[in-house]
Amino acid sequence: MPSSPTSPTSSFAPLRPPNRRTFGVFSPITSPRTPHPPKMAHTTPSPPTRPAHLASPSAIPPRTSSTNGPSQPQKPVLPPLPESSWLSSRHSSLAASVSPAAIDQVASSGPITTATHPSTDPTPWPEAKETILTGPYDYLDSHPGKDIRSRLIGAFDAWLHVPAPALEIITRVVGMLHTASLLVDDVEDSSLLRRGLPVAHSIFGTAQTINSANYVYFLALQELFKLDELRDKEGANGKPRGEAVRIYSEELINLHRGQGMDLYWRDTLTVPTEADYLEMVRNKTGGLFRLAVRLMQAESASTTDFAPLASLIGTLYQIRDDYANLLSPTYSTNKGLCEDLTEGKFSFPIIHAIRADPSLVLLNILRQKSADEEVKRYAVAYMEGKGSFAYCREVLKELGKEAQAEVERVSGGEGRWREEVLGILGGLAVEDVTTHERFTGAAAAPEQGWGGGAQEAGADRAFGKPPAVDWVEIHGG
Repeated sequence: MPSSPTSPTSSFAPLRPPNRRTFGVFSPITSPRTPHPPKMAHTTPSPPTRPAHLASPSAIPPRTSSTNGPSQPQKPVLPPLPESSWLSSRHSSLAASVSPAAIDQVASSGPITTATHPSTDPTPWPEAKETILTGPYDYLDSHPGKDIRSRLIGAFDAWLHVPAPALEIITRVVGMLHTASLLVDDVEDSSLLRRGLPVAHSIFGTAQTINSANYVYFLALQELFKLDELRDKEGANGKPRGEAVRIYSEELINLHRGQGMDLYWRDTLTVPTEADYLEMVRNKTGGLFRLAVRLMQAESASTTDFAPLASLIGTLYQIRDDYANLLSPTYSTNKGLCEDLTEGKFSFPIIHAIRADPSLVLLNILRQKSADEEVKRYAVAYMEGKGSFAYCREVLKELGKEAQAEVERVSGGEGRWREEVLGILGGLAVEDVTTHERFTGAAAAPEQGWGGGAQEAGADRAFGKPPAVDWVEIHGG
């Protein structure tokens, strides 16, 4: 019998393996060997016919493996679709799916309740949660400083005669803003002590302390809206609505501008000029004084502008605070020994010392931000040798005289307001302390008034006695 084209042993040819490349990866053959049909003339197999609803609209190009060489860019096989029609069909189907009856049903179901709408406040804010948020603020507020700003508000009210309810709000707002700003200052300055106690962020944590301070900023802003309500109730005083909020916003912007420059100089070791420093102080420290006075003026019938005097007092306070930071024993107890040196801060006497001798000695000490007391004692002695503290006292005297002259000009030389403001200025006289007296505790006689002589013109003469030396924390109080 003639042999068939295929012998019995080869009647079943090996199964032709399917394409073993699956997206560039070789797949193992796992199917069993199956009989192969008799060999036929070679023809190109036609693809299986698919039902019309499963047919692909366009052929998907084969993937080229990276092992076979770089892929070549190919022309898109799908027809371009205008962007405007992407959602058109879907949009039409959605619109068609919402029947008028469904719309009427929603409209008749009544207003959306707070129980199902998260954008409204469903319940009053509980006191327990409020206590959590204000914890760092309450901690610092429970250990008050000498509250010099409240004293200043009381003194200026002798002239402005602000209605009692409005004055109470202003006093509260200024106190809230001041305390909240100290929380942030202590974080930014990496301080350890405030008013002789551990700083708030060392107890509550940095994040919670910053959040608490920012929260109080807005609580204070909310308080100011009550001034408009009082004005509506008691009768307008001719001042526009929202004036208090405008003043608050302006002075907070000034405060952050001043603080921002102060931090920039410190962090980049950039020595500012004296003019730059004074501008920073007018924004930063003067801003809180101006805020208090301007809010009072907005609620007063008086047209006298005390903002320039408030700026001057703020500058006087800050330079005196810089001086006290390096020379006051009381300041060391409350804030730590020469804290400005540890912070690397460019205070007024430090700027003078660096510019008086560009030998980089003091600049290098600031760069180290050293907590070593011996290093700081050396730095103080170095500044005294450069005449920086003497220069600081002279500037304070000139500023004091300038402030007194402004008080006399406004008051006409008489009145209770004049006496109270001069009394506050008189309390800012500084001690003429040498480095030896500073670190040995030796007594030093205070300078008498701004001119240096006993019973000179100004605050001391107004009260018939030398001004008391009172180391008030300015920025830190």
